[in-house]
Amino acid sequence: MNNLQLEKILNQKLNSQAISDYAPNGLQIEGKADIKKIITGVTASQALIDYAVSQQADAILVHHGYFWKNESPCLRGMKGKRIKTLLTNDINLYAYHLPLDVHPELGNNAQLAQRLGAQDLQPLENNAFSIPVSATFDPPITAEQLSIKIEQSLNRLPLICSENAPHLIHTIGICTGGGQGYIDLAAAKGLDAFITGEVSEQTIHSAREQSIHFFAAGHHATERYGVQALGEWLAKTYKLEIEFKDIDNPV
Repeated sequence: MNNLQLEKILNQKLNSQAISDYAPNGLQIEGKADIKKIITGVTASQALIDYAVSQQADAILVHHGYFWKNESPCLRGMKGKRIKTLLTNDINLYAYHLPLDVHPELGNNAQLAQRLGAQDLQPLENNAFSIPVSATFDPPITAEQLSIKIEQSLNRLPLICSENAPHLIHTIGICTGGGQGYIDLAAAKGLDAFITGEVSEQTIHSAREQSIHFFAAGHHATERYGVQALGEWLAKTYKLEIEFKDIDNPV
């Protein structure tokens, strides 16, 4: 497949042009024109790039790419080495950030909800491209049961704060990655619980004082499955050779 045609397909599938973001979505580094093999992963780290080189991949598809807002444009040090490796090996780099968080089927939130058994996803913000979503457990479950589901699905124990929270969890807010700032919105909407990837000092106070269960399950761990699902969709729809490579990250 042509590399620019692949970008058009991904842009259309994820509706990336309609979503405001703080990094460019799409083809960030242009490589060879013909694409047969793609390595997918969470972040375009040097380890993922080196793996793609070892597998003679034509492209890399990630959730966390480059050129973030307010990032230095200078190509030196770690960033310079990464991009030099891509250019030297003629490897295309595609990155989709918020579009891959919010997609109703392939997105990180949707994929995490599916793995946890949560249903009926709805936008938590008042717009069509809400970053956090709400979902339900039917029947309701306990915090301990949800913790077990998280451990089984993500292969890691979550950090939990359940002080003053209700015994059962029926409604939950979901925002993968660094979404801890949305806990107050989840509480204001009357949800029983909120799960994200990271935690800040003030997050625990918000959970305690607003009587909402809080789960931090890892930025990387909660965002593995969107790009993996997108790769599987590409492989099935366009017969491309796709491999997901998980470069583990404890955060």
